[in-house]
Amino acid sequence: MKKKIWAGLFSLTLIMGLLSACGGNNGANEGANGANTGNNGAANDNKKVTINMFTASPEYTNAFNAYIEEYKKVKPNVTINLEIMQADYNTVLKSRIAAGSTPDVFQTTAGGDIDTYAEYSADLTDEPLAAAMTDAVRANMSSTDGKVLGLPVKGNLFSLVYNKKLFDEAGITEFPKTTAEMDDAISKLEAKGITPFANAYKEWWVWKHIFQHFVDAAAQDAGVTPKELVDKFIAGDAKIKDYPVLYNNFFAYVDTTIKHGTDKPLERDSNAQVSDFASGKAAILNGKGAWDEEAIKKITPDIQIGIAGYPVSDKAEQSMIITGADQALRINKDSKVAKETIEFFNWLYTSEYGKNWFSGVAKVIPPIKDAPLPDLDMPKQMDEILKTQASGDLAINYSLDTFHQKFGEIMQAYIGGSKNKDQAVTEIEQAWVQLGSAQ
Repeated sequence: MKKKIWAGLFSLTLIMGLLSACGGNNGANEGANGANTGNNGAANDNKKVTINMFTASPEYTNAFNAYIEEYKKVKPNVTINLEIMQADYNTVLKSRIAAGSTPDVFQTTAGGDIDTYAEYSADLTDEPLAAAMTDAVRANMSSTDGKVLGLPVKGNLFSLVYNKKLFDEAGITEFPKTTAEMDDAISKLEAKGITPFANAYKEWWVWKHIFQHFVDAAAQDAGVTPKELVDKFIAGDAKIKDYPVLYNNFFAYVDTTIKHGTDKPLERDSNAQVSDFASGKAAILNGKGAWDEEAIKKITPDIQIGIAGYPVSDKAEQSMIITGADQALRINKDSKVAKETIEFFNWLYTSEYGKNWFSGVAKVIPPIKDAPLPDLDMPKQMDEILKTQASGDLAINYSLDTFHQKFGEIMQAYIGGSKNKDQAVTEIEQAWVQLGSAQ
């Protein structure tokens, strides 16, 4: 077992053990579902099967329920129980695993967490769903030894999002690509009485979305890959001060968004930020991505939005959008219905319904090949940008979310004034070593 999953959870294990009867199918439902078929042979179409699915994506509740209902038409004998929790999801998941009640399907972050939960995850390498993934997404779902152990919730896009009308009003014809150009754009926006940045710094996860753009640039300057750079920080072999894009540019960018952003940034959560941007109170949505488009357009349906990379340095080529998959579903390898569960997701990732579910129902960027894009502005612009420009590396996948959460808390303390920059830097470096990896 990985020590960083279980530290501090033994008392919870005792409590959750009493509740294990309501957990996954790795033993409790053997009588109802029959003996474990393992991962070989076809699933029995006549056997009554219940699959317990535990996720942390409430924004996709309706979309998940839609494919559950559709699959009922394909396999009437299969019942899928969907449980969604956002607050304390990771703690509850770890407690259920420790108590022996691992759900049949559970959600984790991708990248580093693929290895963290490897011992509980079915090997999907040779399944049709793995072959259906795009190359970039498949890499995000793979362990260090090359096994596909997760399946993507969605493809994703990380970028700055801006209000084209407000930029036009300020006389800005092209989104800035360098730090100097950003300073000029800020001056032009404020000259027209327009607040540049809508922030959501109450959310810890917003910080990792911003920071990864600077990590990519720092790695490029150092002549290494983002993964190699992150691994050096995790090993304690790198210092932030040695990478000017991280020590100077990142903190300068954060300071800029505070000085030229919406009021009370530590009190603005994701919903408040989206409202600020959609209603025209600010011109740039900071730290977010494609998942917010529908929420924005529910407030202002005719808003004209654009996407752009972060101006991280004086090098225009380092301003890049980032794409990939950062959330993974895992199939419990010891589930009594593992075979039926794999069969269900093979259907979702390869059937005509499934190919159209991502874009038409969930309205997300498909993580699979030969699937249409949703009828939304951000994915369409992403597709056009990637025809001529490379995507940045999804650097958040190389550290665990235990680190990212601590990183967010440190940055909140920094902008709240209880830590100066050097104190924040020291604590970030320590957190990377202590929490960045499951090893």
